[in-house]
Amino acid sequence: MSKEKLISKKKPAFPVNQVLYRYLKKHGRTIQIPIFYDDLLRFQGAISVYDKNDNDTLWIRVFYSEFEREEIDTSLKKVYNILLSNGQEDNLKYLNIDAIDFCTFGNSKPFRIKVRNILNDNYTYFYVKKTDASRIYGLELEDMLSPYNLNYLVYEDTLIEEHIAGVPGDVFIKERLEKCTKSEKSQIAKEFVKFNERCLIRLLGDMRSYNYVIVPVHDFENVIYRIRPIDFDQQCYEGRFKVYYPQFFKENFPMVKLVGERLNDSSIEQYKVEERSIIAKRILSSRKRLVHLLKCMKHDHISTPEKIDRLQKEIFDFTKDINFKDCKTMGEILDYTLTFVRRNYEDVSTKRIINLQQRSEKDLKSINNSV
Repeated sequence: MSKEKLISKKKPAFPVNQVLYRYLKKHGRTIQIPIFYDDLLRFQGAISVYDKNDNDTLWIRVFYSEFEREEIDTSLKKVYNILLSNGQEDNLKYLNIDAIDFCTFGNSKPFRIKVRNILNDNYTYFYVKKTDASRIYGLELEDMLSPYNLNYLVYEDTLIEEHIAGVPGDVFIKERLEKCTKSEKSQIAKEFVKFNERCLIRLLGDMRSYNYVIVPVHDFENVIYRIRPIDFDQQCYEGRFKVYYPQFFKENFPMVKLVGERLNDSSIEQYKVEERSIIAKRILSSRKRLVHLLKCMKHDHISTPEKIDRLQKEIFDFTKDINFKDCKTMGEILDYTLTFVRRNYEDVSTKRIINLQQRSEKDLKSINNSV
């Protein structure tokens, strides 16, 4: 890898245009909410939040005046119900806003809201952020092309996102990876290969270890691990093709090393093919909605001309697909990338069907001759 930084500058937020907003409205992603991102910026004070090992988490816990806190708490409870329930307010008296945390690190500067049910002490989180077209495209593509569904809402300049549970990748690598058994490490290596391929295909960048979580799932007597992105700001923005490969970030070196130790080349290629095939099937099953989203992206400005030009050239060098040479927007590049994956899948499937038909005809001919 060259010494050039993969990501050299902070990405700006892109506005949600009317075309994208109509898409969101059509697919049930917009609804009026009682509080905006800017309302939460009116905090009067804050303290740093530390983890169990007394390390600074880069989050601060914010405080409001007594009068404003009551109004803000009520509004956030209503947002929670709108996001995760049917919006009714019968249960508001059983909900408590335990904490409002603010993060100045990263692009989105989110507020993290901790909501607790006082009847049983169960709690969950959701996030309040400024809208960013890049992030919204990333959320939609994750919902359509990954194994996971995502719940979020957009209202004017405010984005409400549900919490994605899991162990942050950097924490898992530092504290848990070495404690895993050999079979678990092999499974994690497999999942990282598939995750790497998934990010590449849908052009989701900046998957450093703190931008994804690792989710342990108990399966009979075993524990299997899934990897989920939690940051979608870098959807179709950077010009360097390597930015869309998690394997090229130094923070992921332990995972890359694990892949080299636990998997051979044929297994790695097998898992890549599996992931491409699964994504191709999701493209086909979500075709109408995906076409609508890509149409929005093609007419949207979510990157710079220099980055678009560089990316389309680098992808052309990688695929040799002439379609990439004429791309003028990130939406067009992504459209041809997904078309490339789908076309290859359909070509292989067609060849397999033809081979099966030919074998069936040959077997039938052999039976007839024997009779």
